[in-house]
Amino acid sequence: MMHNVSHVKFFFLSGLSETMNYRVALFSLTLLCYCFIVLVNVALIVTIILDKNMHEPMYILLCAFCMNGLYGTTGFYPKILWDLLSPVHVISYTGCLVQTLVIYSFVCSDMSILAVMAYDRYVAICRPLVYHSTMSKQRLLLLVCFSWVTPFCIMSINIILTSRLKLCSPYIDRLFCVNWIIVKLACFPADTFVNNIVAYITIIIYVFHGFFILWSYVYVIKTCVNSLENRAKFMQTCVPHLTSLLIFLVTILFDIMHIRFGSTELPQALDNFIAIEYLVIPPIMNPLIYGFKLTKIRNRILGGFTFKMKLLR
Repeated sequence: MMHNVSHVKFFFLSGLSETMNYRVALFSLTLLCYCFIVLVNVALIVTIILDKNMHEPMYILLCAFCMNGLYGTTGFYPKILWDLLSPVHVISYTGCLVQTLVIYSFVCSDMSILAVMAYDRYVAICRPLVYHSTMSKQRLLLLVCFSWVTPFCIMSINIILTSRLKLCSPYIDRLFCVNWIIVKLACFPADTFVNNIVAYITIIIYVFHGFFILWSYVYVIKTCVNSLENRAKFMQTCVPHLTSLLIFLVTILFDIMHIRFGSTELPQALDNFIAIEYLVIPPIMNPLIYGFKLTKIRNRILGGFTFKMKLLR
């Protein structure tokens, strides 16, 4: 058994086994969804980059948020589109670990960027006099790099620990590779002890991110209660952030609970939706929420459309 396992080079993904009769429709829907995600995120990124009036911490963080969304979805959509056109759903061992690293680091980076956004709003509303010195360009660059590099390093440690395991099966009952499921394929459960410890440390780190966000908004709400100006600023800039946070947390918690404690008797279609909802809903909704709610972005995009319509006439 150990000899066979040491030469496992491919994983078989069985998440699409019951839906192949509808693969043309699913391929079209998935391609449309991915194109829309790319379109709305790129539109927001380009709008922020080209407009010098938006070169402020809040908009730069939003730009980083959208870039991260493109990074994460690139780890999923091209592979699932290929699988929908292929009769056999396989992925190389290395490709599986890379896909896991991309998707997991995307999720953790989202949480880190949301935490930095919360801190930015806390300083802007609760300590406005020191906002520009606190959120300087150098510090902002450092925070954005921290939000990208740290999750990547943390998840790399998790994936390296997974790569040392001897696996007893090449079959993954999902649409894409998931670290926890790969770990469960280990021949010897005792070998996964370190994996479990590091995984729980990772979860604790990002739970603390959640508490930091909560702490930030407790102070923001306290400050806004007695100030009409601050309440307007809160509704304009904090509500989109809180909406994105809520969507992100709900989709991630659904997936974590499903992986750890979910029933094996769910229909495959529902099982697949729960598995991919954080790769579908947040990347679509975040640019739309910020695009419609933030006045500068809305006016800039609408102005661009108006200008193009005039040229066409």
